[in-house]
Amino acid sequence: MVDYHAANQSYQYGPSSAGNGAGGGGSMGDYMAQEDDWDRDLLLDPAWEKQQRKTFTAWCNSHLRKAGTQIENIDEDFRDGLKLMLLLEVISGERLPKPERGKMRVHKINNVNKALDFIASKGVKLVSIGAEEIVDGNAKMTLGMIWTIILRFAIQDISVEETSAKEGLLLWCQRKTAPYKNVNVQNFHISWKDGLAFNALIHRHRPELIEYDKLRKDDPVTNLNNAFEVAEKYLDIPKMLDAEDIVNTARPDEKAIMTYVSSFYHAFSGAQKAETAANRICKVLAVNQENEHLMEDYEKLASDLLEWIRRTIPWLEDRVPQKTIQEMQQKLEDFRDYRRVHKPPKVQEKCQLEINFNTLQTKLRLSNRPAFMPSEGKMVSDINNGWQHLEQAEKGYEEWLLNEIRRLERLDHLAEKFRQKASIHEAWTDGKEAMLKHRDYETATLSDIKALIRKHEAFESDLAAHQDRVEQIAAIAQELNELDYYDSHNVNTRCQKICDQWDALGSLTHSRREALEKTEKQLEAIDQLHLEYAKRAAPFNNWMESAMEDLQDMFIVHTIEEIEGLISAHDQFKSTLPDADREREAILAIHKEAQRIAESNHIKLSGSNPYTTVTPQIINSKWEKVQQLVPKRDHALLEEQSKQQSNEHLRRQFASQANVVGPWIQTKMEEIGRISIEMNGTLEDQLSHLKQYERSIVDYKPNLDLLEQQHQLIQEALIFDNKHTNYTMEHIRVGWEQLLTTIARTINEVENQILTRDAKGISQEQMQEFRASFNHFDKKQTGSMDSDDFRALLISTGYSLGDAEFNRIMSLVDPNHSGLVTFQAFIDFMSRETTDTDTADQVIASFKVLAGDKNFITAEELRRELPPDQAEYCIARMAPYQGPDAVPGALDYKSFSTALYGESDL
Repeated sequence: MVDYHAANQSYQYGPSSAGNGAGGGGSMGDYMAQEDDWDRDLLLDPAWEKQQRKTFTAWCNSHLRKAGTQIENIDEDFRDGLKLMLLLEVISGERLPKPERGKMRVHKINNVNKALDFIASKGVKLVSIGAEEIVDGNAKMTLGMIWTIILRFAIQDISVEETSAKEGLLLWCQRKTAPYKNVNVQNFHISWKDGLAFNALIHRHRPELIEYDKLRKDDPVTNLNNAFEVAEKYLDIPKMLDAEDIVNTARPDEKAIMTYVSSFYHAFSGAQKAETAANRICKVLAVNQENEHLMEDYEKLASDLLEWIRRTIPWLEDRVPQKTIQEMQQKLEDFRDYRRVHKPPKVQEKCQLEINFNTLQTKLRLSNRPAFMPSEGKMVSDINNGWQHLEQAEKGYEEWLLNEIRRLERLDHLAEKFRQKASIHEAWTDGKEAMLKHRDYETATLSDIKALIRKHEAFESDLAAHQDRVEQIAAIAQELNELDYYDSHNVNTRCQKICDQWDALGSLTHSRREALEKTEKQLEAIDQLHLEYAKRAAPFNNWMESAMEDLQDMFIVHTIEEIEGLISAHDQFKSTLPDADREREAILAIHKEAQRIAESNHIKLSGSNPYTTVTPQIINSKWEKVQQLVPKRDHALLEEQSKQQSNEHLRRQFASQANVVGPWIQTKMEEIGRISIEMNGTLEDQLSHLKQYERSIVDYKPNLDLLEQQHQLIQEALIFDNKHTNYTMEHIRVGWEQLLTTIARTINEVENQILTRDAKGISQEQMQEFRASFNHFDKKQTGSMDSDDFRALLISTGYSLGDAEFNRIMSLVDPNHSGLVTFQAFIDFMSRETTDTDTADQVIASFKVLAGDKNFITAEELRRELPPDQAEYCIARMAPYQGPDAVPGALDYKSFSTALYGESDL
């Protein structure tokens, strides 16, 4: 006797798609009771017997070929019981007792009995079927036995909506073919004669294989052959009937049709299972692809923002001063453009980056994916650190620019003052050295000598009066040096020349005095009247020169008080003019008296006053000049007063607006803080309220723009302080940026809560309960709580916490170990505790279905079962499978699925 186990060692027995192989379900008598037309006492209808032989033979071979064998004659090939036992092992996935060796009748009967006993062990009642009849080749009994096997292992488990197997299979056929014209499945015989029902079943599941609209009801043979050929070629369903047998029979055999149709059911139910698995995988991959796209967007936006910060910080840290006011004012204008034009979009990008990062992390948590870890140096904290560095570099930059402009303005003023005083002094000293070196006293008369002595005394008086101007020139030069004036070299050169010349004049003056005094004993006194004139004219002349210098002196003021001080000083100067005019009249009277005496005494004067070069014409000319300069000074001071009044108006105008906008921003920040804590109503209500609130904030932007315009006018007027307000434009800008960022973050938090609620199926009542509980324990009303308050919150919700469990929960809600738990982290934790999500195990199980229970999957299988883009996504990321059963091109779907969720989920 042949041992079929030994003959088929290469066949690996396992569960067949034809049955569950796990023991009986209902009693086989229940199924047999439905077969009223099966009468074992009557002969089979010849047409039905032919159909059953062909169908049952094909059905048996569809399973036996898995073990590498088949049957030719259903009556003969099961008589020794070997292939019958093998068939039962293949379709059940179980081992039967070892068959007996030998070819005697008793051995055959024993083997058939082992097969029948196995069938009976599955809850099937075998009526009137004995081993001897099978061994003897009784066709009716053999077909009845095979039908019993088909019922038990291929049809029994088909049940739709708690119907019996036959009714379930019929209901399945009706539902699948309902949409098709000319198809009305009411039974398993004549409803299938025209072949349309077979074609409809195939087209419903594989529409690309059948052109259903081209089939004709009046051509049943073509229809049947088309369905049978397509099923055999593409669905691996062997041809179990001939079209002619069905068409030429008034009532096709019901058992043959049921057997054939059950093969379609199992083929398509397997495909449906694969489709379900594929859909699950597609859904998981779609989530992963979307998350990867969001990660790429985050990386690019973070890189661009960090690059902008990297480029901007050195520019803000460059504090090298320029040489001219114009260059520094251009730097100031560039900085204003940066604050008004370039920085605001970057503030929005930074805010959007944080929102995108939070949304991405929420989506990853909701889909059970690992948290997103940006590239090194691109964390949100890195962006914030870079931004802080930027603002630190920005801080004080504008103040430095304004101070530099003040310094350069002061330098220009001092430089101009230096040049003016130097020019006046140089004009005065012109010719003085030649005069002091002149040896005129050697040939002069006594009266001339006396005149020269007096003249020299007047010169020394004048020289002493000019000492103050020289000291002022030196002091201005020293201040220019200390303030790092760019043209200090030329200033120092000119100053040194003036000082050297002044020293030379002093030395020459001393030498001339000695020479004059040496000859003074031989000369008579000079006319006292001329001397008095000279003595009074010289200081008066110096006073006028100083007055003209002061009247032409440049001034720079920044406040109304400063200009009013200058006006007051000028008014005081004007009050001295009457006394000065009387002094001028007195000096001129002395000169007239000298002329009167000379004329009355017929004295011939030798030209001008020998004691001074200050003639009455010079005094009158300079006095006239002073009279002309006074109204000009009045006009200049009044213009500056008007300018300072205008500046004061700008200060008050800016302060009035800033004192409204500043408190408004502060109030809105406090209101947002209260809103984010209270959060009354549904999340949608809260979101709508927050967005309305955001719109009201955005609508307030024109007030900020107006303030910017007023600030621009102040800057253009070079106004550096404002005593009418404590708010600067910098404070207002920072507050506005914080306000926009805070409302955007608050809206994003509510959107993430909605996303969490919808994804996890959390009800509105649960969300409100979570919020109320959190607010109760958020004692500081900051939107976050420390670990002690969080432990109290968990205990209030029913958790029994030991230290180990609490530490585990804290690692989930505070992965960065900051010591604080936010409301969003609390919601994520509660949603994970109360809802179910897809897991890595489920994805692995889905891939296993597509792989046909193998531990690996091939690229060809992925491309066949998944959409093209998702198939290629998997192929590109799956590692080669390294197991002992690997084949060329095998891919490891288990490690891929694990990577989707992270090791912690497995």
